[in-house]
Amino acid sequence: MNLSFFDQFASPCLLGIPLIFISMLFPALLLPTPDNRWITNRLSALQLWFMTTITKQLMIPLNKRGHKWALILISLTMLLLMINLLGLLPYTFTPTTQLSMNMALAFPLWLATLLTGLRNQPSTSLGHLLPEGTPTPLIPALILIETTSLLIRPLALGVRLTANLTAGHLLIQLISTAVMALLPIMPAISALTAVVLLLLTILEIAVAMIQAYVFVLLLSLYLQENI
Repeated sequence: MNLSFFDQFASPCLLGIPLIFISMLFPALLLPTPDNRWITNRLSALQLWFMTTITKQLMIPLNKRGHKWALILISLTMLLLMINLLGLLPYTFTPTTQLSMNMALAFPLWLATLLTGLRNQPSTSLGHLLPEGTPTPLIPALILIETTSLLIRPLALGVRLTANLTAGHLLIQLISTAVMALLPIMPAISALTAVVLLLLTILEIAVAMIQAYVFVLLLSLYLQENI
């Protein structure tokens, strides 16, 4: 039976039970757990350095009120990073290629930043919908445009992550299929295509890391506007 290229994005099931929850929780089991030792191993030290660096970068645009979100943001970063990287392994499923999952992450967090702004500084948050000095005839149209721009933010977050990862996985599968098809008839072309596949895989590793960072960075920027 010939499989479609999009079958790799279908959520796996066992006895009719979706396994997407297991695929989301499994990456967390691979992270080293901290202990009470003064000197940790290299993997724990590397993880601590990475988390500290990312946290500093995410906290730069935020004031002290926004630092309360540090644990949520760094946890989300590590979750997305591990899921994206493990999804590049053969015979694995990447949950972040599902728009439903990405929207389930993006919408509540975006809504939390919005409600935080409406609770702490309602005038400033509503003031973003109408820039100062707007001509009176343009006020209704500008409010409508800014409201649409505000409401489309979670959709943009989810679609950006889904589209980038889906496109990368499709390209890898297409080129790997070409390598196997060309191997018996044109070995030289197949070897050249394999080199392209290797370079694309390296690029996808970078994309998986960057997209996890961009997702959380945009959330921190949305939070900055509301604190």
